[in-house]
Amino acid sequence: MAMAAKPPLGWNSWNTFSHDINETLIKEAADAMVESGLKDAGYEYIVIDDCWSCRQRDENGRLVADPEKFPNGMKALADYIHSKGLKFGMYSCVGTRTCADYPGSFDYEFVDAETFAEWGVDYLKYDYCFKPRSADGPTLYRRMAMALRNSGRDILLSACNWGNDNTVDWIRSTGAHMYRSTGDIVDSWQSIKDIAVSQMEKQKFAGPYCFNDMDMLIVGMYGKSHNSWIARGGCTTEEYKTHFSLWAMMNSPLMIGCDIRSMNDDTKAILMNRDILAINQDVEARTPTVLKEWSEGADTAVTMFKPLENGDYAIGFFNFCDGDNGTHIQFSDMGLPTRGYGLQLYDLWEQKDLGVHTCKYSAALPAHGCLMVRAKVVKL
Repeated sequence: MAMAAKPPLGWNSWNTFSHDINETLIKEAADAMVESGLKDAGYEYIVIDDCWSCRQRDENGRLVADPEKFPNGMKALADYIHSKGLKFGMYSCVGTRTCADYPGSFDYEFVDAETFAEWGVDYLKYDYCFKPRSADGPTLYRRMAMALRNSGRDILLSACNWGNDNTVDWIRSTGAHMYRSTGDIVDSWQSIKDIAVSQMEKQKFAGPYCFNDMDMLIVGMYGKSHNSWIARGGCTTEEYKTHFSLWAMMNSPLMIGCDIRSMNDDTKAILMNRDILAINQDVEARTPTVLKEWSEGADTAVTMFKPLENGDYAIGFFNFCDGDNGTHIQFSDMGLPTRGYGLQLYDLWEQKDLGVHTCKYSAALPAHGCLMVRAKVVKL
């Protein structure tokens, strides 16, 4: 079965819980995904990140779940997640060890793929730590992709090599379904901005069946993480809206990183905004055109637009500066004639009609804020 025709949606344990994971937490996360409405909004993967296994393989060379953290084993946990109508994701690494120093899959790719299939895994996040210097990264991703594709189960491969070794040049050919080409995100506005800006010129490499993963969402974390390096003081609700809008416009997979058991109303409103999700999940997954404005040599405002399946256009206005700022778009840059046609604009966050506009539209944005609109071409 073809996977990742659209950017995958789900939740990952790392950003909030880091190494502090266990069976109860993962079950509660699955429960919360259903009860909160996230599942109905399209989120489907529950993914366990690093630190789930024993420190060594068993006598048969197999990975073993930590019996204290996961006393009933991974097959039982997968069955529980599947009973909720969700999909189960796990973590491994191309190297000899994972990033947190647990067994990696180097030279065990086919054994591990078989194990994951037996457990009922649907998604594998595959990291890049402790790769032997003599080993070729593209070959290692090809090897795991081959192993998963021949495991007897459909398992999505989420490659996570942080953009090393010119990832975008070769990752699609490996068979991976999504790929990281950034460093790790942390819960700060600067991290959001740095990642978004770094990926604007790399959009052309991604598309259906192999999406550019701009890393997990920090929406709703507000500085709450078991890992102080990730926590970083958190962001404002406005910054989280901008973060979510950027990731949606740029066709990134949307993997939630907050504690979904205790989301506040603002977090729910962001993560379950169906209009923004529809932009991310548009079947054509068109690359956005990026228009930058410059002031004193630094990015202060960015406008993006992209065509949608039904003839509409998504337009995003983003303010990267630390004070209020205005930006605009000339519709001729989108291809619209200067006379005879206009755009009917709809504000996706405020959920209100902005009327029909001709030639251009200007937006006043708060610091680190955004405006997301859906535009329909109308004949005047």
